[in-house]
Formats: sequence, structure tokens, C-alpha cells
Amino acid sequence: MSNIFYQSTRESSKKVLSSEAIVRGICEDGGLFVPDILPKLDKKLDELKSMNYRELAFYVMSKFFTDFKEEELKDCINKAYDDKFDTSVIAPLVKKGDASFLELFHGPTIAFKDMALSILPHLLKTAARNLNINKEIVILTATSGDTGKAALEGFTNVDGVKIIVFFPQDGVSEIQKMQMVTQKGENTFVVGVKGNFDDCQTGVKNIFSDKEYNKKLDDNNIVFSSANSINIGRLVPQIVYYFYSYIQMCNSNEINVGDSINFVVPTGNFGNILAAYYAKKMGLPINKLICASNENNVLYDFINTGVYDKRRELKLTISPSMDILVSSNLERLLVSLNDGNREQIKNMMDSLTSKGIYEITDEMKKGLISFYGGYSTEQETHDTIKNVFEQENYLLDTHTAVAYSVYEKYKDATNDVTKTVVVSTASPFKFTRSVMTSIDAKYDEFTDFELVEKMAELSKVRIPAAIKDINKREIKHGRICEVDEMKSVVADIINVSI
Repeated sequence: MSNIFYQSTRESSKKVLSSEAIVRGICEDGGLFVPDILPKLDKKLDELKSMNYRELAFYVMSKFFTDFKEEELKDCINKAYDDKFDTSVIAPLVKKGDASFLELFHGPTIAFKDMALSILPHLLKTAARNLNINKEIVILTATSGDTGKAALEGFTNVDGVKIIVFFPQDGVSEIQKMQMVTQKGENTFVVGVKGNFDDCQTGVKNIFSDKEYNKKLDDNNIVFSSANSINIGRLVPQIVYYFYSYIQMCNSNEINVGDSINFVVPTGNFGNILAAYYAKKMGLPINKLICASNENNVLYDFINTGVYDKRRELKLTISPSMDILVSSNLERLLVSLNDGNREQIKNMMDSLTSKGIYEITDEMKKGLISFYGGYSTEQETHDTIKNVFEQENYLLDTHTAVAYSVYEKYKDATNDVTKTVVVSTASPFKFTRSVMTSIDAKYDEFTDFELVEKMAELSKVRIPAAIKDINKREIKHGRICEVDEMKSVVADIINVSI
């Protein structure tokens, strides 16, 4: 098999193998690493049907991480997808009503980020070893709620690695916050930021792209990397579960091999739905990729108009992991839509930074035909949670509810009867107040942690180990900073003078 190389979304002269792309996380010019070609399936779908999750993960990831030895990649996969997941299926598909829900919350932090962040630490260590890197690696990550805890869980007590997570202090659920600030591990650092997720994400990107700052790190034998989906080592593992859900649909006789299906993906940063797009480009039969937004509907506007305009007020919603106005991974899609014209991408990103807006060309707009953009209001999301529970006795978290609400609108608008998978990105136990008060206002009198017990009683589902008695755990991280203090906070943690 020939090697896949990775290039910046903004400049194409330099190519690196996957190990270097994974360790570096983000390109020197601020762009994201993308493969120079997207690999295609070289097995028929029938041949994939008998594979379990680990076998399929190796098949898909080996096409992207071509400089990893077979035994290295299999070792990473076996360590990632083991009994830390509460089901051997890893990502079960559950049929409810006229849709199938892909449950991606059976990992150690009960959110879909576990699907990639369980393997990223192993990929990173292997990549660093392959590159003979002896420096301390500092993982720098911004989170809108779920990435932070999943990254902390994955990197805790990994030798030679520190992890620093920034989160919006008032922009995550109480359960999400407690999951992060009670994280154990001598190498873990969690910082609340007085700002929103976009502030956190921009701050982290600015640190990565500060050449003088990074030179000082290099002089101190330290190198930055990322656990966000801007890291290609985060993105590629997410492609796997789209293939896996398709296989499950075939094996349950929901569809015949070769039939096209739809995916509905709740997204803010565009990484999860980009992974589905990559699966489609590889040869997975996908009809529509239904991009579901909450009231921060910048992606809805983009898909329907070709204009990306972040010049609006960020709304804090009951689906906080989607409260994002700058969707980083969209930049990777733009490269695919414009046949790799990097100068055009750089100009668009510069315009987004300086003016808060850009518009793609008419030719690029034609490439959006694979996507359907929709959004759900707060009230519609509440109503969806209540309706699905009453009709199916099935609890949706707030993000999955956004997706299902948009799916209902899609069916009404298109009359499309294609079999559809709704990507369920988190357990409802992570958002107890919003979910329970959607079902009945009486639950508002309880604390978020009391509602964990109430939810277990109502749903007849056992409380996940990830959050059981979480309110009784010792708080390990209490640092809070202003947005413009993030760089100095990092310097203090890693003991480097700036």
C-alpha cells in the first residue's frame, strides 16, 4: 500500500506522514492537516459484514495511518476498544420508531468523544516513538463540554505527557463541569475560562500558531499537540463508526447491502459530520448527511447559502456542546469542495478572522449537495425529548434531540423515506436538568445530582459509573482565567518563562 501524506488546508508544499501530523496536531500556518488523497474501499461491503468493531477499526484506520506497522496499529486499537466500554458491541444501534440511533456513549465518559479519545493517546505515543521524539508532549485542548473529560480520561498518567484543558466556565452542564474538575492525575490540568467556547478555541489556536512562544517550548524540550478534532488522529477514528452502523443495518436486515442510508449528525465544530463525509467519499453508500444545529445555526445558514457568517451573538442553549460559532473542521471540507486550492482557503480563513464572514464560490456550493442543513429551537428540542420518551420510552440527551427534531423537519420537507441513522452523541445522564424538565416541569426543584437518581428511576437505566456519586468527589482543579490570560496560564503550568 502506498503512503498517505498530510498537508495543511492553507498551504500544500509540505507533506508529512500521519505520525508527524498526529504529534503536531495543527499546522504551523494555522491550517489543519488533511490527507493528500482520500483512500477508497478495496473490499466489498459484504466482506465487512462479519467484522467486529476492532477489526473494522483496523481496516479503516490502516488506510490513513500508512506509516504505522500492522502490529502497532492493532495494539493501539485493542487497548482503546476494550472493557472500558460497557458493551462489547462498542457502538450499538438501537431502532426506535422510524429511525435507528447509533449510541456512541458507552465509553468511560458517556459521550461520543470516547470513540476517538480512547485511541488517540496510544496513537500519539506510537507516533512519537516512530519519530524518535524525546520531548515532553503537552496536550492543549479547548472543550465545549465533552472533549475535555474524554481527553483527560485518555491521557491521565501517560508518561511524558501533560494535558491542559480549557473550558467555558459558564458554558457547560454541571455534570460536565464536575467530570472535569474532579479529574485525578498528576499530569492533568483543567482551567475555566471567562468566555465562550469560541474564545477558548481561538486562544488555543493562537498559542499553537505563536512561533516565538513555540520556540521557547522547543528550547525547553517541550512540544505542543492537540486532542481536539483539529488533530487528524482524532478525526480518522470517527470514520469507523459510520461504516460500523451501516454493517449493523445490513446484519439486522434493515437494509440490503448497497442500499443508501441517511445520517443525522448534531454538530457544532463540524468534526463528527466531516467524518461521515469522509466515509461517503471512501465509498460508503450515503444519500444525505443531515447537519443538525441548535439556535447557534451558523452551519445551517452556510449549507443553505454558502455564506459563513459568525457575526452574531452566541446563544447558551441546553445543548452546550454545540454552542459554537467557529466550526474549525469546516475548513477541511472547503479543501475538498474547491479541489485543493489552498490560497482560496487561506483567503477565506483570513476573511473570517478579520471580517467575521466569507462566502464560497458557486462551484463549491454545488459540492454541498450531499448535505442538508436544519436547526432546532430550544422549545422544539424540549418537545422532542418529551415526545420520544412518551412514544418510545427512550430518553434522548439534548444534542441527540436536536438531531431528531431536525430529522422530523427533513422528512416533512422532502418526503424522503430513506432509512436513517441518528447519531446519538451523549448519554442523557450528562444533561439531567434539561432532559428531566423537558419531560415534566416538576423536576426543576431538584439539583442536577439528585436528578441523576430520578432519571435512573424514570428510565429504568442504571446510573453510569462515569457519574455515579460525582457530586461527592474531591474537586482537584479550581483555576479560572480571563481569555487573554490563557497563554500565561499555560506557561505557568509547564514552567516556561514568556
